[in-house]
Amino acid sequence: MTTSDPVLEPLAAPASAGATPIAAFAVFLARDRRRSPHTVRAYVATAERLVEHMSGSAIPDARQLRDYLAARRADGLCNASAARELSALRAFIQFTGGDDAMPRMRGPKVKRGVPRPVSPAEALALAEDVAGQGREAWISARDWAVLMLLYGAGLRIGEALGLTGAVLPLGKVMAVTGKRDKTRMVPLLPQVRQAIETYVAACPHPWGRASPLFRGVRGGPLDPSTVRRSVRIARQRLGLAERTTPHALRHSFATHLLARGADLRSLQELLGHASLTSTQIYTSVSRERLKAVHAASHPRSRRVARPGPTTPEPIEADIAE
Repeated sequence: MTTSDPVLEPLAAPASAGATPIAAFAVFLARDRRRSPHTVRAYVATAERLVEHMSGSAIPDARQLRDYLAARRADGLCNASAARELSALRAFIQFTGGDDAMPRMRGPKVKRGVPRPVSPAEALALAEDVAGQGREAWISARDWAVLMLLYGAGLRIGEALGLTGAVLPLGKVMAVTGKRDKTRMVPLLPQVRQAIETYVAACPHPWGRASPLFRGVRGGPLDPSTVRRSVRIARQRLGLAERTTPHALRHSFATHLLARGADLRSLQELLGHASLTSTQIYTSVSRERLKAVHAASHPRSRRVARPGPTTPEPIEADIAE
């Protein structure tokens, strides 16, 4: 009897009979690891590419993985995308072959980008323009309320559109379910609460605790692509930078709070970050602003400073009643 070589063993997942390794991997990510639908789709796509590259026959060794990643880089993958690809590969290979199945590999170096917030004036101009394009009054109220949640409460767009009628009636705080189904309590500014209440009163669709809070025209859940498209059209109309996206409003929320003295731990809780490292990136924005001010103002400065993020006013003062 011969001893099998784990490198040559077919991809086999510890899943129920009849489930393919990739299908079982998707269930594992969504149910056990509580990954977002976007992450599940991305990881499954990577697993499918790997299986196709390997002809579906074996758990790859280090050389084969390097060949696969080299082929992906030839397709135009940048360092950040290559790092994400390697992370997905690691998860899939460990799922199918065990913790020791993944060869030791170092990923590409990725310089972490600094969030690029928009100014308070830009955030409000954007929200006003998007709301002003609504075909009906309730749609305008809906769009204003969604963007106010992103800028005034720091929600991710998926979190805002995942809210249900269970949050009604509104109080001073709102329970928000974020990544990996983790729930956090988010304070609501009076202006944000009023925006949501105005929308709820105008919405023609019936409410239930399980009903989506933000509705599409026909009463179903509002699609994130609808919000992104409206923001894209509005920023073009206003001449704003391409960085002005729904997620940039969340960046602005964090950056403006930090600039006004919020501590990192509190900001981490408000944003729903699992790690403080994710929150610390916002300190880089403040440092860049300080460098720009120093370079522009100091009498010994010999260079022209690049403009940094606009010094914000307090968020509560920025949001119009």
